[in-house]
Amino acid sequence: MRDKDIKINMDREEANPNPGPAPEAKAAAADSASAEAEIARLATELDQLRQTLLRRQADFDNYRKRTEKERAEDWKRATARVIEGLIPTIDGFEHALAAHRETEYENYRKGFELIYKQLLDNIAKLGAERIDPTGKPFDPHLHQAVDRAETMEHDDGTILHVFQPGYLFHGRVLRPAMVRVAVNPHPASKNTVN
Repeated sequence: MRDKDIKINMDREEANPNPGPAPEAKAAAADSASAEAEIARLATELDQLRQTLLRRQADFDNYRKRTEKERAEDWKRATARVIEGLIPTIDGFEHALAAHRETEYENYRKGFELIYKQLLDNIAKLGAERIDPTGKPFDPHLHQAVDRAETMEHDDGTILHVFQPGYLFHGRVLRPAMVRVAVNPHPASKNTVN
């Protein structure tokens, strides 16, 4: 450079002893501030998207659990209807087995007993259980009293005989057991005699 150019540059520096940031520095600072604002906006948007994703995942999990529960309940209802339809068939087998005790029917009887046992085993696998309340106390939720017998040999309310067995399916009564219940005789009071 020449001496004259250096002197001009020095004169400029002396004339402006506190120069502000160069225009490039101002642009860089502005770019930095806008970049930081953009980063903050994107971080907020990312957080919102994560929250939305978590809510959607929770909603989907709830939906999946609800549909599984509904499917299981539908299966139970359908199975209960099938078992209810099979109960009269089981009753028919029981009547047929009780009716023919003659020796000439022995081979048929064995076949019927095997089919009857398979049928009972299969409905038990599906979740049905037979109510056999003989000797137990009467429960109106499980039993239907169709007869009563006065006796002192058994406690009041004891089931003496089962006319038709009942069935439960996962705690729900499909058919109540039809029973005869013991009733202790009560001496007649003066009010009922007169």
